[in-house]
Amino acid sequence: MTNPTEILPGLIFYSYLSAERKDKVCFWANHALVLMVSGQFGLETSGQSISIKAGEMLLIGKNQLGTLTKTPLPGENYESIVISLQEELLRKVALEEQLSAGQKYTGPPNVQIPSNAFLQGYFQSIMPYAREAAGTLSEEMGILKVKEAVKLLLHTMPALRSFLFDFSEPHKINLERFMVSNYHFNVPVEKFAQLTGRSLAAFKRDFQKTFGAPPRHWLQDKRLNEAKHLIEHKRQKPSAIYLDLGFESLSHFSHSFKKKFGKAPTG
Repeated sequence: MTNPTEILPGLIFYSYLSAERKDKVCFWANHALVLMVSGQFGLETSGQSISIKAGEMLLIGKNQLGTLTKTPLPGENYESIVISLQEELLRKVALEEQLSAGQKYTGPPNVQIPSNAFLQGYFQSIMPYAREAAGTLSEEMGILKVKEAVKLLLHTMPALRSFLFDFSEPHKINLERFMVSNYHFNVPVEKFAQLTGRSLAAFKRDFQKTFGAPPRHWLQDKRLNEAKHLIEHKRQKPSAIYLDLGFESLSHFSHSFKKKFGKAPTG
């Protein structure tokens, strides 16, 4: 089975695992609604750390970086359903239902949704398409199911209207604060620019002015200095930290560390 399985390409996903998998970096371009069927789902961003188990739901906000961990629990595998709430579809719902964001959303970027019979029943109606090999979900039916999810979210938590229907572009945020909190995520510089509400050229210009160095040079230096601190003062092993600091492989990390500090990383 491909993991995750696309029940409806780009919109509805089913994930099944029998062993733990940790994805270091995830970028959510769109809002996403997650239901845990079994196992445990962990999300860690620069500002939040959330864990949900069977029967619990989480609404993940768009334009975020985070660490995602999927963990089977004793006696059960990991199963989850994820609904991607793409902006184009949310715009259609807003037009059809004559909805607007209203006041600016000021709550947390990731919201745990209270369990209720309506949403539980909704996800139960999707499970046959996930578990049955012969199950098919037409595009028309799938879009209706996504729209249903949006309406049930609003029924459960009306205040989410400002969360779901804010279509404004990411505003230009404090660059120093954002980068110091998110430097360890291994994403392209272009993505950092987008998340700070800047064009790539403006991002590079503001970055040089703020940090006195180009983004890629500063990111490498910041990650290596943090690695040196963790190895020498926290007694952590290189193999345990290189992914968490944004390095793609242990060999790349070791080579970069030795080049900067003149010695191999040992912990």
